[in-house]
Amino acid sequence: MTERALRLGTRRSRLAMAQSGQVAEAVQELTGRSVELVEITTYGDTSREHLAQIGGTGVFVAALREALARDEVDFAVHSLKDLPTAQPAELTLAAVPVREDPRDALVARDGLTFAELPEGARVGTGSPRRMAQLNAYARSHGMTIQTVPIRGNVDTRIGYVHKGELDAVVLAAAGLNRVGRADEVTDFLSVDTILPAPGQGALAIECAAHNASLAAALAELDDPYTRAAVTAERSLLAALEAGCSAPVGALADLLADGQIVKEMRLRGVVGTTDGSSLVQLSTTGPVPETETRAMALGRELAAEMLAKGAAGLMGERAL
Repeated sequence: MTERALRLGTRRSRLAMAQSGQVAEAVQELTGRSVELVEITTYGDTSREHLAQIGGTGVFVAALREALARDEVDFAVHSLKDLPTAQPAELTLAAVPVREDPRDALVARDGLTFAELPEGARVGTGSPRRMAQLNAYARSHGMTIQTVPIRGNVDTRIGYVHKGELDAVVLAAAGLNRVGRADEVTDFLSVDTILPAPGQGALAIECAAHNASLAAALAELDDPYTRAAVTAERSLLAALEAGCSAPVGALADLLADGQIVKEMRLRGVVGTTDGSSLVQLSTTGPVPETETRAMALGRELAAEMLAKGAAGLMGERAL
């Protein structure tokens, strides 16, 4: 008897469908079972409010998790940066595949780079984190920009530039790569300039904790280095008691000596959205061999950031 198709829960957006489609192909190859996409609408997809207003945390995830709990889907794919930092006991994070490009990218009119934007340029982003760092960078380089809050999918956001309503928009490079629009990027923003959101560029594959055989199969897609990095970043976010719409950036990267990966560096930033105050720190340690060690690295850096006044820059903290 042929085994039934595995049901993969996904948001309906073009980006979500593209990344879920890529995971579906990998799982099909791995298990020999066909995979069907089950489209689910989340609150974050239907609300027209800005993410900071609706809380950000979990708004793109809750409906997918509910479908898993009700056994309407077998597993789900999320953009990892959308996941709340607390993991429900009834679900398991079965795999974190190799991370895509974590950088932010600029799509500007007339092929402009960030440094070439005109005085007073209107730059669209839905992220307080991007606003804080873009404004801080502009200030430190004697530029004047106006950050404009926007919502919508990739096409909608880029459309603001094409229609002349904005001079530029900032989006995740990974998303543009996944939907085949990387050729629209006019400038990749270095992580030395703008730290990404914790987990940016990574995917999370989640299934019910009781489904041990499926979890074991999905675990074949896990990349231990990516998991260690995003675990440290998310631990920092959790220790700051900040939701995923807070103005917090973090990136853990691996430092290699030749071919041998020796250390992990974790960088974090918190700032006011106008860019007038930033707390930016980093720490380096041995590559974490356990999830516990990766979490400890995040907590240690968060404690240093809080000691430097980070809490006062985040507005309302997630309790």
